[in-house]
Amino acid sequence: MENWTEYTRLFTALLVIVDPFMGIPILMALTPGYSAQERRRVVTVATLTVAGVLVISAVSGETLLRWMGTSLGSFRVGGGIVLFLMALAMLQAEVGRVRATAQETREPASSASIAVVPLAIPLLAGPGAISTVIIGMHRSDAPFHWLGVIGVILLVAIVLWIVLRAAEPIAARLGNTGLNILNRVFGLILAAIAVEVIANGLRQLFPVLAGT
Repeated sequence: MENWTEYTRLFTALLVIVDPFMGIPILMALTPGYSAQERRRVVTVATLTVAGVLVISAVSGETLLRWMGTSLGSFRVGGGIVLFLMALAMLQAEVGRVRATAQETREPASSASIAVVPLAIPLLAGPGAISTVIIGMHRSDAPFHWLGVIGVILLVAIVLWIVLRAAEPIAARLGNTGLNILNRVFGLILAAIAVEVIANGLRQLFPVLAGT
């Protein structure tokens, strides 16, 4: 990622995958009767958890792949399939089982656990987001590239925090129909990103596809 446009592409992809607007109805459903201050605390803890999980995944991704004996090409294909499954669910305005199972979305016992599970993990920082930052970290060997990736993660976390902090007025203004439309648009974008990730992985696994 030596060109700044690659970082904007990573930002767009990660923002679409995290999908703060998908988190709005889930946040409202998990926090009925919460005061504004309690809901803000849930949002802050969830955002910090998402940022921490993604930064750790990006930094330790190379070590994890080496430990598992998995090539980056294989990881790209697998990650792309995960993204495509998420995109299909988003096009149907559903959370999807790739993000979380029914059991994981049941209401936890405390606000702290709500913020971490299921809101931050796996709904926001799930397999799709984790695989995206790991792949993004391997897109370039340029010096200080890792700073750019971490910067993108933090910027996405800031956007996530802003959107979730304004969850109540956004939900009131857009309604379920508006939120579903946004999620379907995000799903379409994510489907295109998933196809590109899979194609890049296949070219890496089978160089003949790239004409080399």
